[in-house]
Amino acid sequence: MARKLKTFQTSLGFYDLAVAAPSMKAALEAWGAGSNLFHQGFASETDDPDVVAAAMSKPGVVLKRPAGSSGRFAEHSDLPIDLGSGENRTQRETRRPKPAKRTAPKISEREARKATAEFEKEHKRRDVERRREEAAMAKERERRENAVAKAQAALDDAKAEHDATTSAIEAERAALDKRAEDEEVRWEKRKEKLEAALRRARD
Repeated sequence: MARKLKTFQTSLGFYDLAVAAPSMKAALEAWGAGSNLFHQGFASETDDPDVVAAAMSKPGVVLKRPAGSSGRFAEHSDLPIDLGSGENRTQRETRRPKPAKRTAPKISEREARKATAEFEKEHKRRDVERRREEAAMAKERERRENAVAKAQAALDDAKAEHDATTSAIEAERAALDKRAEDEEVRWEKRKEKLEAALRRARD
C-alpha cells in the first residue's frame, strides 16, 4: 500500500523549497540534497495550510519561493527582492507580521490516494529523465574518449614517424661524418706525397 504523502520544507540558496513526498528520504532526493538536511536542522515537516495545499497540488514537484518570504510556493519563482543584510534587514524582518496560526487542511482519503499516485508518476518521470541524462552523459563520455583515443593514436603515429625520420637523419649524418673523416685521411696522405714531389722539383 502506498504511503501517505507529507509536506516537507527547507531553504537552499535564495529559495525556500517545499515538496509533498512519502518520506524525508524522498524529499531529500527531490531537492537533490547531498546531506541530511533534517538531521542538520535545515529541513522539517510542515503543516502550514498554504504550503501543504500548494505541495499536495503537485506531489513530488519541488516548489519554491524567495527565501525568507511568506509568498506562495510555485514551480517557478523570482529571486528575492531584498538581498540586503545587516541592521536594516533585521528591522524589516522584525516588522514583518507573523501569519495567523491555522490548522492544516483536511485531505480526504481519495485526495490522498490521488496525490500519492501523482507523486509516483512524478517520481517515475524524474527517474526516466535522470536515466536519459545519464545515457546522454555516457554517450558524450564515450564520444570524448573515442576522440581522445583517436588524437592519441595520431600523436603516437606522428611521433613514431618523427623518430624514424630522426634515426634516418642520424644514420646519414654518421655516414657523412665517416666519409668526411676518410676524405680527410686520404687528403692528408695525398697532400703529403704532392708536397714531397714539390720539394724534389725545387731541389
